[in-house]
Amino acid sequence: MTRFDKFFGLKAITLSAALSMTAGLALAGDNNVSTGQILDALKPKPATRGLSAGPQADPAVQAKESTFLNTVRNRSTRSLSTGEREQIAELAATKPKIDLEIQFDYNSADIAKTSVPSVQALGKALSDPALKGSTFVVAGHTDATGGEEYNQGLSERRADTIKKYLVQNYGLNGTDLVTVGYGKTKLKDTANGADPINRRVQVVNMDTKTASK
Repeated sequence: MTRFDKFFGLKAITLSAALSMTAGLALAGDNNVSTGQILDALKPKPATRGLSAGPQADPAVQAKESTFLNTVRNRSTRSLSTGEREQIAELAATKPKIDLEIQFDYNSADIAKTSVPSVQALGKALSDPALKGSTFVVAGHTDATGGEEYNQGLSERRADTIKKYLVQNYGLNGTDLVTVGYGKTKLKDTANGADPINRRVQVVNMDTKTASK
């Protein structure tokens, strides 16, 4: 048992939405994020604007990304190697993303009741015609409190919980959801490792096929 999970009782949820495609600038508040916020964050930008007209628009690059994603589909979160986790993070760095600071029951991977509305909003967003069918990475992160091995396992279980909820309740295709856990290795606020902002589930839209439409 670590101090990390003491923050994960049934307490009020704080949510942060990364509404920037690359910078991950946060919109924080005391309320759950809405379906609209998630949609806005995860929709690819037109290829004629911004950075999306760069290297990621190269067909050869896209083919390489697609080949890699196909190797991690249907894989258990725990089976991913450190190298594969890092490659997913590298690919995700320039993709549309959103951070959801989802709370779980104490020392558990069960979603806290206060966080259910956020997960429901996520399910509705990923089911929207604008996003449905894309490939998404669901990445679990913890804060810096507690042991590395414990946090790694906890982040993996919680990412798996979100995927299971989305598949069971919104009919999403499990092969379109790639889960990965990073434990405390990728803190959002490196200067304040115990800050709740570090405890999050990040969702990344890996499929940019609609960016040029």
